[in-house]
Amino acid sequence: MDNHEQTILNTVKHIHFIGIGGSGMCPIAEILHHKGYFITGSDVSESETVQKIRSYQIPVAIGQKAENINGADLIVYTAAVKKDNPELMAALNSGIPTLERSEMLGVVTKHYQNSIAVSGTHGKTTTTGMLTQLFIQAGKDPSAIIGGKLPFIGSNGRAGKSDIMICEACEYVDTFLKLSPAVSIILNIDADHLEYFGSLENIIQSFRKFADQTEKILIVNGDDSNVTEAVKHIRNTKIITFGLGAQNDYSAVNIKEEPNAFEDFTLTKHGAALADIRLSVPGKHNIMNALAAAATADCFGISAGDIAKGLHDFTGVHRRFERLGTFRGIVVADDFAHHPTELEATLTAAMHMGFQKVWAIFQPHTYSRTFLLLDDFAKALSIPDHVILTEILPVRETNTYNIYAEDLGAKVPGSVCMKTFEEISDYVIARAQPGDLIITLGGGDIYRCANMIVEKYKKAEHEAAGTV
Repeated sequence: MDNHEQTILNTVKHIHFIGIGGSGMCPIAEILHHKGYFITGSDVSESETVQKIRSYQIPVAIGQKAENINGADLIVYTAAVKKDNPELMAALNSGIPTLERSEMLGVVTKHYQNSIAVSGTHGKTTTTGMLTQLFIQAGKDPSAIIGGKLPFIGSNGRAGKSDIMICEACEYVDTFLKLSPAVSIILNIDADHLEYFGSLENIIQSFRKFADQTEKILIVNGDDSNVTEAVKHIRNTKIITFGLGAQNDYSAVNIKEEPNAFEDFTLTKHGAALADIRLSVPGKHNIMNALAAAATADCFGISAGDIAKGLHDFTGVHRRFERLGTFRGIVVADDFAHHPTELEATLTAAMHMGFQKVWAIFQPHTYSRTFLLLDDFAKALSIPDHVILTEILPVRETNTYNIYAEDLGAKVPGSVCMKTFEEISDYVIARAQPGDLIITLGGGDIYRCANMIVEKYKKAEHEAAGTV
């Protein structure tokens, strides 16, 4: 980040957001509004987020036109905005400074003395949500930018009054290298986004650069060899480790694993018991997320009692093992997992929760990821009792890999491939029994299939009760 970008907030008053309704844009706009800037915005359609922004008396135009930027001193746009966007073109033609959303996040975090950036291939949103809830309940009043909706605040971000800011630091296309946080968390490092990075070694190198940009403290997964490799040459930043291994500064011992129970363990610091923890979110991966959050909270002087309470009260974020309801004794849930490691963690947790059968409906996300990690996906999808695959969601790609859902299905015994959410929902409803779990998984729009299943169950209940 150059000096001009760092100081740009000192010279502007009116900031216009193109795509203000985006999940990553709304919290930044809200924070800057509460800091006294005049904010305007535009988006392509009405949404719950747009309505929330308007509740702060921030004007939002629907439909993007050049005149929407009139009077603005600075334009912020999302990576999804095309180069021929009329507002962005008008800004470039008139010489108004423009910043992409990740660049703006970097600028904003520099204005917080205690910025906390949560990085890692998996678990960023959950851990950011955990930290946000824990810090709010402990009276720290942080600002926050979260990659999913946190039920505790009813939003994916907030503007606090303290000098603490908690945000996600995403490695995709090196976005997190726009940040220079006071405190960085590295949860894990895995092979992902290989269409950009090319190799695991390049990913580790990118995390090394991010770690090197951290100003005060690195809080890292000491059990992850890739993380250890990324930070081993860091000299000027304090490094704190967490994990299940006894060598870590913060660890979890006496872990109780009982079907359909809470995740119970004793949090230790340098081998001494700090607090008894009972998580309300399942899975070993969430124990690791909780250790990262606990270590961070302890560094900020939050008491052991407040850490235990905050972690217990956290019930998850939107699309992270989110229970949508129970119908005829069948639980319907939805999860964002779209990488083999995430799938393995979520499905392993599901299989240990005491359900009769687990029905996993998976939407493969991008041709490149499916092709490059095909065997890893097949291994993860061998965990549940039943697997239903949708077609691969292309996202930004064309199918130059000649890969199809059927290629993955051929490696997962007993799996079925279906093309529409309608036929998938009918298929699973006809077969699931009381005591089962139906869980949709993927980073795309597979949640629509989960919602369709829920609506069909509700309709059947109403018809049975004679209320339709």
